[in-house]
Amino acid sequence: MALLMHKECNKQMDSSKYVRYTPEQVETLERVYSECPKPSSMRRQQIIRECPILSNIEAKQIKVWFQNRRCREKQRKEASRLQTVNRKLTAMNKLLMEENDRLQKQVSQLVYDNGYMRTQLHTVSAAATTDASCESVVLSDQHQQQNPTPHLQRDANNPASLLAIAEETLAEFLSKATGTAVNWVQMIGMKPGPDSIGIVAVSRNCSGVAARACGLVSLEPTKVAEILKDRPSWFRDCRCLDVLSAIPTENGGMIELLYMQTYAPTTLAVARDFQTLRYTTNLQDGSLVVCERSLTSSTGGPTGPPASCFVRAEMLPSGYLIRPCDGGGSIIHIVDHIDLDAWSVPEVLRPLYESSKILAQKMTVAALRHVRQIAQETSGEIQYSGGRQPAVLRTFSQRLCRGFNDAINGFMDDGWSVMGSDGVEDVTIAINSSPSKFPGSQYNTLSVLPSFGGVLCAKASMLLQNVPPAVLVRFLREHRPEWADYGIDAYSAACLKASPYAFPCARPSGFPSSPVILPLAHTVEHEESLEVVRLEGHAFSPEDVAMSQDMYLLQLCSGVDDNAAGVCAQLVFAPIDESFADEAPLLPSGFRVIPLDPKSDDPSVTRTLDLASTLEVGRGGVRRADEDSNSYNHRSVLTIAFQFTFESHFRDNVAAMARQYVRSVVGSVQRVAMAIAPSPLGSHLGPKPLPASPEAHTLAQWISRSYRIHTGGELLRVDSTQMGDNTVLKQLWHHSDAILCCSVKLNASAVFTFANQAGLDMLETTFVALQDIMLDKVLDEAGRRILLSEFSKIMQQGFAYLPTGICVSSMGRPVSYDQAVAWKVLDDNDSNHCLAFMFTNWSFV
Repeated sequence: MALLMHKECNKQMDSSKYVRYTPEQVETLERVYSECPKPSSMRRQQIIRECPILSNIEAKQIKVWFQNRRCREKQRKEASRLQTVNRKLTAMNKLLMEENDRLQKQVSQLVYDNGYMRTQLHTVSAAATTDASCESVVLSDQHQQQNPTPHLQRDANNPASLLAIAEETLAEFLSKATGTAVNWVQMIGMKPGPDSIGIVAVSRNCSGVAARACGLVSLEPTKVAEILKDRPSWFRDCRCLDVLSAIPTENGGMIELLYMQTYAPTTLAVARDFQTLRYTTNLQDGSLVVCERSLTSSTGGPTGPPASCFVRAEMLPSGYLIRPCDGGGSIIHIVDHIDLDAWSVPEVLRPLYESSKILAQKMTVAALRHVRQIAQETSGEIQYSGGRQPAVLRTFSQRLCRGFNDAINGFMDDGWSVMGSDGVEDVTIAINSSPSKFPGSQYNTLSVLPSFGGVLCAKASMLLQNVPPAVLVRFLREHRPEWADYGIDAYSAACLKASPYAFPCARPSGFPSSPVILPLAHTVEHEESLEVVRLEGHAFSPEDVAMSQDMYLLQLCSGVDDNAAGVCAQLVFAPIDESFADEAPLLPSGFRVIPLDPKSDDPSVTRTLDLASTLEVGRGGVRRADEDSNSYNHRSVLTIAFQFTFESHFRDNVAAMARQYVRSVVGSVQRVAMAIAPSPLGSHLGPKPLPASPEAHTLAQWISRSYRIHTGGELLRVDSTQMGDNTVLKQLWHHSDAILCCSVKLNASAVFTFANQAGLDMLETTFVALQDIMLDKVLDEAGRRILLSEFSKIMQQGFAYLPTGICVSSMGRPVSYDQAVAWKVLDDNDSNHCLAFMFTNWSFV
């Protein structure tokens, strides 16, 4: 190596002559370079003084040597990176070619089936006498394809019988992974490439739900198989996976009998369990296969007894095909095919169990992403802050998800029991007094206290209409003071102490200051992030000094940056103390929003249903063709769960507090959902379009003219010489103060009929929803009294000034204003048309 560097360095030259370096000089320079790749001029002079062997070399020549050395280092790194990218592209090209071959086979099969059916139909029409026989032939052939010959009863204790099931599973799995056994349709947005997740497809028109993914990872096949077989480490819905028995095979493979339990995603459904056979073996081409299927009465083998609180689901032949790549790494084919018995759940929730897209995101894509995450962590491509190992941070994420799933499901074998309701069934209260609920050392200390009662969980589920899950969860994360209560968070944080507070007293809502989010880690594609939320504490009274310290939450946020179909968005958090130990106890609470996508994957169905909505005309005119009309018709299910510790003699008090708090959070979330739900007539989250109707132009002129007549001042600055058809309306619409119009009646039926952009922002509503807002709901009690006392003056004088006050937006948020002006709006016949208000210098409190 020194001789090679010696030859390269002899080619260097300064501005006037060539410089030749001896091997000893090159070795010395390399040693110095390893210590300081970019030395300063003073450091170069020091190098010459400290190294006599470099005394015949000028400092300028050493500077040139270091510059060239850095250039060569960058070139080597770039060459290595390009080689890696080239290997990825070569492997991905191979994968795409195989996918193309599979699609060609699928097309050929469809063409053959089409021709066969045409022949049969022609034969039936030509010879009616053979109709019955032809139909019998066709039905017989279809019956043989859809209902293969049932297996003879197999002995569960006979390894040969289990091996026969395993070989059948392997053949069916390979036909799905690389063949045409399932009609695969590529998911929108999943494009292949060197840095993409891979090729993701979902099934169409098959029994159950199925998903398939192909990707490239920089791990060896055996390591990939080891990671994927550890399903609880990456499948967040997996509660447990028990290996009941393992039987080696003669070909070096392994047959395993497994029992798996999965969580229900919401409180409205029942969890699922599986009794499966898993077969691991090597193929002749060097590929490694892990395939799995459920054991049923039709397949043979031990099915196991049914478990309480679970519905038995069926896993159809699924698994992983892992092939080694030239130059290292592996190509993975993942197939998940499951029948979740959707008919056993309420009809409104069946899309959760009938959507292949949800299965793809929760299971198939999650597996591929987890393997890629491990691969990049192993290669050192991912750097985490805080000095914690990636495995530790992943463990925190898994514990948060697992604790939240445990709270939602509330299994009896974990110690959960349901309390009686208060007459309203909207919030469920469950209690867990089992010592196993407190795995951390601090909770172990608390659980041995005589007065310590256990953990209480308040949970609820609700359906949302036209609310994108990612947008809702992003809002909940970024605007915690809008829905959370500071006193409740302080109580949860105090429960981590050795002497927890017995019961949270009533304290002011809201946060003294905005929470600070400190990022810890995120996954490769940023679909999930782990962070610490710091809540600055302040004492409300002398007795609350102990609660005035800063509080910390460990928070997991997922699905907020992913708009792909079937993505579940959730926000899970748990209070932690300042030490943030690796074994810190976690009591997670949070939100989960799951889209209820229809089972049909054909977009034309939804577009046909939305044909009428695309023709709607509102204040913004016809809806643009590039808008996603489907987003206006999607439903989702929101699940909320909050956990609290309690002392035995305060159990009922904490239960009442928790029930009321969850109801308050539900109300806040409903207001947020109404605000962020896209409207077919335009979203109000951005700038509002200008009304374009002739009535709007006329009303703007009436408002401006009436203001000038009654007050003697000018509402707008309009030059009469340059006045156009819509100049008055434009200036009124963009006026900095909130201007609103309502009917002249001052009773409960007085509603708003017009508002400029500032007025819509103040009321947090849209132009279409404005007519549903009543005047008495906007003004507070003091404002209503003042308006009633000034109403006669307004009718006689034409206007009145209202003092500083508070009003309320449609979201329930208080809005302060410095002054309000009310005046009569007269039409062209000087008749009372409506009542106008102008709120100056308004702001949210």
